[in-house]
Amino acid sequence: AKYLAQIIVMGVQVVGRAFARALRQEFAASQAAADARGRAGHQSAAASNLSGLSLQEAQQILNVSKLSPEEVQKNYEHLFKVNDKSVGGSFYLQSKVVRAKERLDEELRIQAQEDREKGQTPKT
Repeated sequence: AKYLAQIIVMGVQVVGRAFARALRQEFAASQAAADARGRAGHQSAAASNLSGLSLQEAQQILNVSKLSPEEVQKNYEHLFKVNDKSVGGSFYLQSKVVRAKERLDEELRIQAQEDREKGQTPKT
C-alpha cells in the first residue's frame, strides 16, 4: 500500500508539472498573439472581432489579393449572384460573401481614415 501511494503521488507530481509547463506555454503564445494584434492596429482588430472574420479570411472569401475597392466590388457582385438561392446557390455562402465584403469595406474605411490622419490622399 505504501508503494502504491508513492506511485500515485509521483504520478500526480509529473502530471502537475506538465500541466504547469503547458499553461506557461499557452500564456506566452497568447501574449505573442496579442502583441501581434496590437501591432496590426487596434481598429483593424476591433473590426475583425465585430465581423467575426479576419482580414485574411475576408480576402480569401472574395478572392482578392490587395485591397482595391473596384476588385472587391466586382468579386462581391459575381459571388453574390452565383450563390443566390434562386439559381441553386447556398444562402450560407452568400451570407459569408456579404460578411467578407463588409469586413473589407471596413478595412478600406480604416485605411482611408489613417491616410487622412497622416495628411496623405486615400488609396482609392
